[in-house]
Amino acid sequence: MEADNRTTVSEFILLSISSRQEWNVLFFTIFLMIYVITVLGNLTIVLAIRLDGHLLHTPMYFFLSNLSLVDICFTTATVPKMLADTLSGVRKISYGGCLAQMYFFIAFGITDSFLLASMALDRYVAICRPLHYATVMKNQVCFLLVASSWLVSHLHSLLHTILMSRLSFCASNRLPHFFCDVFPLLKISCSNTDLNTLIVHTEGALIVNGALVFIVLSYARILMAVLRVPSAEGKRKAFSTCGSHLTVVSLFYGTVIWVYFQPSSSFSAENDTLAAIMYTMVIPMLNPFIYTLRNDKMKEALKKFFGSKVS
Repeated sequence: MEADNRTTVSEFILLSISSRQEWNVLFFTIFLMIYVITVLGNLTIVLAIRLDGHLLHTPMYFFLSNLSLVDICFTTATVPKMLADTLSGVRKISYGGCLAQMYFFIAFGITDSFLLASMALDRYVAICRPLHYATVMKNQVCFLLVASSWLVSHLHSLLHTILMSRLSFCASNRLPHFFCDVFPLLKISCSNTDLNTLIVHTEGALIVNGALVFIVLSYARILMAVLRVPSAEGKRKAFSTCGSHLTVVSLFYGTVIWVYFQPSSSFSAENDTLAAIMYTMVIPMLNPFIYTLRNDKMKEALKKFFGSKVS
């Protein structure tokens, strides 16, 4: 069927997390707790860094505060709607609401990816080019990296949203996922989706893979530099500054590659729901803990933050 500019559906019916209705209250409670912890944890990181004048002007923590802010936005794009659907049992979303949810989900997800690449650059310069660190990672460069992350991500998301809006949905309005995403929508479209699929696997792959390749190359250079450090204590300190970031990168890209680097026709709600829960809820919740447990400066900033609240 030829693609046109109309749609014959005004709303979509989203997939339930569980097919057993008696489990809805349990899932709602668990996911609500995860969401609250995610928002409070990441908001605490943002406020602690903002209130600590020294950390705010340190590139690594400037990027971290932006990453925490984006994580709040990223999980908020999907989870509140899913919580409302789980509690009410009504899993409908309007056509416009679906496209809006897809837009913000993609935009914040790609911004996450770019910020992780910016943090890899910061670690590379700090370890491999320490004498040039102040010159390379100056405030203007950090602001430019963050602004570019937001701008390119939203342009990327806008492209996919415009292409999706050109498709028709006339065969079924049952979306095989618990939120609106590219592959589930392509799966139920009755239009020719070749262009959308091509863009996902070319421009989309280039955007995501570009950031990932940059991170991998940065850490390859970091590893070689650390291995040349003569003292064991020096090696330990260098690895400790990178361990948290590498953990977050591994979790984030592991689930993203699992879900998105496959043919759209092979999308399976049953197989990919767990991965989607991981990257929309669990990973944003874990990030604040990962970045603070082994970071003495972040622990000190949190102590000051909570100390000021108590006093």
